[in-house]
Amino acid sequence: MECVFGLVGNDFAIVVADSSAVHSILVHKSNEDKIMFLDSHKLIAASGEPGDRVQFTEYVQKNVALYQFRNGIPLTTAAAANFTRGELATALRKNPYSVNILLAGYDKEIGPSLYYIDYIATLHKLEKGAFGYGSYFSLSMMDRHFHSGMSVEEAIDLVDKCINEIRLRLVVAPPNFVIKIVDKDGAREYAWRESVKDTPAPSAE
Repeated sequence: MECVFGLVGNDFAIVVADSSAVHSILVHKSNEDKIMFLDSHKLIAASGEPGDRVQFTEYVQKNVALYQFRNGIPLTTAAAANFTRGELATALRKNPYSVNILLAGYDKEIGPSLYYIDYIATLHKLEKGAFGYGSYFSLSMMDRHFHSGMSVEEAIDLVDKCINEIRLRLVVAPPNFVIKIVDKDGAREYAWRESVKDTPAPSAE
């Protein structure tokens, strides 16, 4: 029951993801961070098969870093999104990745942007987007309450509305969510919304 969603506000973009690692009927952990830093001003949030998600996002991260290392300048958010889309399209005809991506970034000349890339290599630039079962509820809440040029406080309030709606409506709702933001000051973790904390197993004595 994965949930990933994001939106663009006034000079920032926010990405939110659940933090549950689930297989079949088992919850393995509730603090899995599904939002990766691509570089200082880019975030990539992914949902899908855990192996594909981790392997593909790390592959994109290392290639974005390699480009900057070779050329001395970072990729723009649009270029990173198009590279990601191209790699998914290539893999689609060989060994496809079951992964859906929201890529957020901030560029000095352009400002914040959010890109939607699904497992069949569809690429769209959006102001708001979502993946997973939680998208049924988060997209509805964003359709109702989202407007262009939102402040950080308004955006976080909307994010909390989406999380509460997912927890209320989804039959097997993920308990914990991580929120990350990217703006002119860079990409960073903003907050966690936790209703369950992982406790370490007692030591066998």
